Amino acid sequence: MDDFLRLSASTARFTHGAPRALTFGDDGRLLWFLRSAGPTDPFDGLWVLDTTTGAETRLADPRELCPEPGPLPDAERRLRERTRLVAAGIGSYALSGDGLRAVFALYGRLYAVTARTEAAPEEIPAAGPALDPRPNADGSRTAYVADDALYVAPGGRISPDDGARWGLAEFAAAEELGRSRGHWWSPDGATLLAARVDETGLQRRYFTDPAHPELPAEDFAYPEAGGPNADVQLWVLAPDGSRTRLEWDSTALPYVSDAGWESADEILLTVQDRLQREVVLLSADPATGRTRELSRTTHPLWVDPDVAGTPARLPDGRMLTVTDTPSGAARGLAVDGTPLTGDDVQVRAVAGLHRGALLIEAALRDPAEQQVLLLDTTTGEVTAVADGPGVHTVSASAGSLLLTTADADGVRRTLRTADGREFTPADLSEPLPYRVSPVLERVTEHAVPTALVLPRGHAPGRRLPVLMDSYGGPGAQDITADPRRWQHRQWWADQGFAVVTVDNRGTANVSPSHTQAMYRGFSEVTLEDQVAALHALAARHEDLDLGRVGIRGWSYGGYLAALAVLRRPDVFHAASAGAPPTDFRHYDTAYTERYLGLPQEHPEVYERDSLLPDAPKLTRPLLLITGLADDNVHPSHTLRLSQALTDAGRPHQLLALPGVTHMTPGGTREKLMALELEFFRRELA
Repeated sequence: MDDFLRLSASTARFTHGAPRALTFGDDGRLLWFLRSAGPTDPFDGLWVLDTTTGAETRLADPRELCPEPGPLPDAERRLRERTRLVAAGIGSYALSGDGLRAVFALYGRLYAVTARTEAAPEEIPAAGPALDPRPNADGSRTAYVADDALYVAPGGRISPDDGARWGLAEFAAAEELGRSRGHWWSPDGATLLAARVDETGLQRRYFTDPAHPELPAEDFAYPEAGGPNADVQLWVLAPDGSRTRLEWDSTALPYVSDAGWESADEILLTVQDRLQREVVLLSADPATGRTRELSRTTHPLWVDPDVAGTPARLPDGRMLTVTDTPSGAARGLAVDGTPLTGDDVQVRAVAGLHRGALLIEAALRDPAEQQVLLLDTTTGEVTAVADGPGVHTVSASAGSLLLTTADADGVRRTLRTADGREFTPADLSEPLPYRVSPVLERVTEHAVPTALVLPRGHAPGRRLPVLMDSYGGPGAQDITADPRRWQHRQWWADQGFAVVTVDNRGTANVSPSHTQAMYRGFSEVTLEDQVAALHALAARHEDLDLGRVGIRGWSYGGYLAALAVLRRPDVFHAASAGAPPTDFRHYDTAYTERYLGLPQEHPEVYERDSLLPDAPKLTRPLLLITGLADDNVHPSHTLRLSQALTDAGRPHQLLALPGVTHMTPGGTREKLMALELEFFRRELA
């Protein structure tokens, strides 16, 4: 590997040493976060910043607590995969209601630590390898999960031994619906709301490690498109041992995408139908389990889940929901069903309340940027909080704001206290090597966002092979002003490529109509827009050599790369396809059915989007890559395509990586990039 790839690998893509998981506590007087000791230190410790003094204190060092860490418990390892967490050490933490005490799991052991004390972290006795600990309001008790059961310390097991998993989110919720937790304390810290997950009806997925044939296969339950989902229930577990089930029509509304206590007398839960065309906010009585409907959001295609913080109740009792503007040009907000925003505000998240107004993240101009705004819930008037070029995000507590700005100059975090003081949490990460200014353009009749990155010092008139590098799938956005998106693409450009990225129709954060164009068909829209955008850019930039076009990608991007050389060999001359879902009949329920429907009802859609029937058409070089421990896009996807290509007599390359998951941590991505570079240089020479 060259210097950049080695640096990227050793710094976890320039993230080691950067503060993350920042959370306010003690009414904004404390800011908790995780951070390692430097740019090459992978072990995140737990820190707190005191906003009265600006002083930072490390409260827990994982190397002191576990000098010889063992393997992660299987359940925690899978939860980290679902939340895309690659850091070692303390992966996450949870705060007590007053924000003064934190609990965390470390390699199956539980610890608690209190701010503003000199006391070292105390270990909490656990019944077994534990994960996802949650303290109650005053921090006197901690709930956690061990061996699929829910426990409380001090105390013991509180979930029944009925064969179900208690206290954890099921695969569909954690991977696709945005809910990664499965238990919640009541405000008084005495009662727990817990998810009960029965996965007995699901098929099993198996993994074997060819490098260690002496080890038994690992398996887990997987909800395959068209097949059964987990049976998810919510129960109130009282300290006296009584249990009350929350009642709703779970046959019609099987998905639980959010839950939590609104008050001691009310639980709010958000449920969805299987095709996610209806999202219903329910109020539940914890004493009786009875529920009543507060709001219902419907859409003839699907209700997009990408606006965090909705639906929700405002302090005055009105209901805040998400809605598409009549033109389909923007995702907006409504209060009690009355639209609050118009086509000029593309709402992306609701961060809470600040000074009597809604604090939102939204795009006012180009979809590559994002602003932080205050939104008046009566008039709809917006006031900018952070409005410069770049991508701005925010969190808030009791008048304090934590603003993060990502632009061409890097990533900066600013803490503004309620009384007007400012602090900057220390960032110990490796500075981004490149200051990248991609050429951003909207092209084709659909105004598709694109980006072009050229080699540094490129001399106009020198023809360059093109490397298409896109994700292209729903729910994702590649074209942003965040500089972290462009570091590796600049490296590719400096190897002698014109790097082109396209957010085809179906991708997120442009407009509802842009996203929904992918409904009932991935392949046609994705490939059509990628080809049209490439030709439009080549017409504007004469140095793009369309006689030498490669394409690479991972996950849905891997699907796109393989799709491109199989169906458009006239345009694409070589492809590297990493972890591609080659047949969506074998991908998960919540993601696939949202966009394609049920395979039993629309078999032609799934057949059209499958790559397997295209195998005999391959005439271009194709490199297939899969991690043999990938529990998201199972390696069978890649192996099925490889088998179909072999059966058709079509030569290709297959790289199968023992022990590697979907996230390719530990420098795996950089090693693959070096191999891909050799592949493209050879095939596009």
